[in-house]
Amino acid sequence: MTMLSNLAPIPELYVSPDSAQKMKLEAAELKSHDLSPRQICDLELLMNGGFNPLKGFLGEADYNGVVDDMRLADGTLWPMPITLDVSKEFAEGVEVGEDIALRDQEGVILATMTVTDNWTPDKSKEAEKVFGADDSAHPAVNYLHNTAGKVYLGGPVTGLQPPIHYDFRARRDTPNELRAYFRKLGWRRIVAFQTRNPLHRAHQELTFRAAKEAQANLLIHPVVGLTKPGDVDHFTRVRCYEAVLDKYPAATTTMSLLNLAMRMAGPREAVWHGLIRANHGCTHFIVGRDHAGPGKNSAGDDFYGAYDAQELYRKHQDEIGCEMVDFKHMVWVQERAQYEAIDEIEDKDKITILNISGTELRRRLSEGLEIPEWFSFPEVVKELRRTKPPRSQQGFTVFFTGFSGSGKSTIANALMVKLMEMGGRPVTLLDGDLVRKNLSSELGFSKEHRDLNIRRIGYVASEITKNGGLAICAPIAPYATTRRAVREDIEAFGAFVEVHVATSIEECEKRDRKGLYKLARAGKIKEFTGISDPYDVPENPELRLETEGTDVDNCAHQVLLKLESMGLIGLS
Repeated sequence: MTMLSNLAPIPELYVSPDSAQKMKLEAAELKSHDLSPRQICDLELLMNGGFNPLKGFLGEADYNGVVDDMRLADGTLWPMPITLDVSKEFAEGVEVGEDIALRDQEGVILATMTVTDNWTPDKSKEAEKVFGADDSAHPAVNYLHNTAGKVYLGGPVTGLQPPIHYDFRARRDTPNELRAYFRKLGWRRIVAFQTRNPLHRAHQELTFRAAKEAQANLLIHPVVGLTKPGDVDHFTRVRCYEAVLDKYPAATTTMSLLNLAMRMAGPREAVWHGLIRANHGCTHFIVGRDHAGPGKNSAGDDFYGAYDAQELYRKHQDEIGCEMVDFKHMVWVQERAQYEAIDEIEDKDKITILNISGTELRRRLSEGLEIPEWFSFPEVVKELRRTKPPRSQQGFTVFFTGFSGSGKSTIANALMVKLMEMGGRPVTLLDGDLVRKNLSSELGFSKEHRDLNIRRIGYVASEITKNGGLAICAPIAPYATTRRAVREDIEAFGAFVEVHVATSIEECEKRDRKGLYKLARAGKIKEFTGISDPYDVPENPELRLETEGTDVDNCAHQVLLKLESMGLIGLS
C-alpha cells in the first residue's frame, strides 16, 4: 500500500484571539467545571485537532456507537470514548442547551461547551467493551469506577486557549505545527514511534529498521500526558530522549511530545494512536507487541494477546489512513555484538541471545547494579539513576492498616523510634488520630469523609517520599480502592509498604482502650469499621502482622526485616 501524507491543515476548534477575549469575559456568568488532569489532556487534543473529527466530548449516541462498534453515530471509525465525566450533583444543575465553562485546576478558562447530552452510562458495559474486561486490575477500569464522575456530559467545544505547559515548550507541537514542519522539510512519508518508556538501544535499532522498511522519515512521538501508574515520570523520560536524539541522523529524524492521556486499552488503543498520528501528518505507525498493554489481570494473565493490537490495526488500516509497521522484537546476539529481530535469527541454538526485561531493569536500578552498555546508552542510565537512586537512598512509606485498637499506632511509634535510631533520613509519623486533629479536623466519619482523610494522608506521605523522607502512616483505611489510590500516588516517587495489622475484631473489642466498640454496639457511633461498616482485608500486603501473643518490639522488628529484605534499609 503506497501512501502520501496529506499535509494540508486540519480543523481546530479555537476561535480567534479577539473572540476568545470577549468569551472569557462572558464566561464569568457560566457554570464552571474544573477539569481533571485526564480531561485537560483530552480537551487539548480536541481543540488542536489531534482528535479530529471529534468536535467536542461525545454525546450519548456517539458514545454508544464507540463503545459497541468503535464507530461514531455517523459510521466514522473512532475506538475510544472521549467523555466529560462529572459528579451527579454538578450534572443535576446543568440543563441541555446550556453553555458551561471548562477550566483547568487553577480556574483558568480553556473552553466553553454547549451541553447537548446528560446521561448516566453503564460503566461495566464500557469496561467490558472498551478494555475487554470489567476488572479493576486494569488501571483504566479502576479509574472508570473509582475516580471518574458518575454522569457524562456531551456537546461541542469552543476552544479559547490551550493549556499552558512550562516544560519542554520547544518540543511540543500541535498537529498543524507538525504538518507545517514536514511540509517545510519536504517530508512526505513519516513513520511515528509511540513510547511511554525511556529509549534503550533495542528501541533505537527497531526505529531505524522501521524507518528504513517504510522508506520514511522518523517521528519519535512520546506520550507526556498520563500513562500507566508507576511509569517513569515524563520529565526524566524527555531528558533521556534528548540524551539519545543525537544518535539518530538529524536530517531524517525529529521528536515531538504528545500530551495524551493513555487508557492502556491494547488493541483499541493502537487504532486510536494511529488515528491521532494520522492527524499529526504521519503516514506510518509502529505497532508494538502487546501495544499499550496494562500488564496482568486479576487472574494473573495478560489482558490482551501479544499480537491482538496488530491484528485489529491491520483490519482497519485503510480507514485509519496510517500504514502499520510491525514492531520487531529485538534481542542482543552476543557473538555478533549486534541487535537482531528474534524471528529472523536462524541459528538460535548456536548463539547467545541476551535481553533485559523492564522488571529486571527496575531491579538493577533499585539495587544499584550494573546495566550493560549493550542494553542501554550510558547517558540514559545516568538520567535514570538520577531519578531512581538505589532503594536504600530513596524515600518510602510504611502504611499500617487494621481495625481500631489493633495496635497500629503503637507499632508505628515503635518503628518510628527504631528508624530514627538508625538515622540517615528524616522520619514522619502520620498517625490516624494526629492527622484527624491537625489535618482533617473539619471531617466527620462518613465514607466520603474517611476516604478524603486517607487521601490527605496519602498526599502528605507522597510528598515526604518524593523528597527522600520516610513516612509512617497508621490510619484504619478500611477501603481497598482508597488504599490502592494512595499506593499509586506514592509509588510514583518511592516504595509503598502495606502492613496489615491483622488483629481480630474480637481481640480489638476486648482491648477497647477508648471505649469506641462499646459505643458502636450501642448504636451511638454510626458507620464504625468492623461493626456497622465493612473492612476490606488487604489481599496482598507486603507484610501481615499477627499481634495476638506478640509484643510490640517484635512486631516493629518484623517490619524492619521486611524493609531490609526490600533493600530500603540496611540493618548491618
